[in-house]
Amino acid sequence: MSANGFETVCAGNSRCSISFSDQILNVRLSGEIDQSGAGTLREKIDRAAESCLPQTLLLDFSGVSFMDSSGIGLIMGRYRMMQTMGGELLVAGASPRILRLMQLGGLDRLPIFGAQSGAQFGA
Repeated sequence: MSANGFETVCAGNSRCSISFSDQILNVRLSGEIDQSGAGTLREKIDRAAESCLPQTLLLDFSGVSFMDSSGIGLIMGRYRMMQTMGGELLVAGASPRILRLMQLGGLDRLPIFGAQSGAQFGA
């Protein structure tokens, strides 16, 4: 991916659009994040991150209608990758249902929900 490049990936019932600008790798996810497409999405996101070496990887879940544990794995793996690269992962745009799944998966314990994400985990 070139600087400021843009790539769209379709995998199973999921899709992601990847762009890079100002040291931020933006990944806009949509559709269903499940086992059928998560592996392909992981590969594409990792390849883009390794190519661009971003300071921030932003995963935008605003277009995601369904997610299973494969989505939790996708987030956890990208979190570890960005830590290794000396960067940060931010998650934004998740619906209340997706946020609840993330909470059940323990992701609310990670510093991945920036102020712009709108993530609100209740007590």
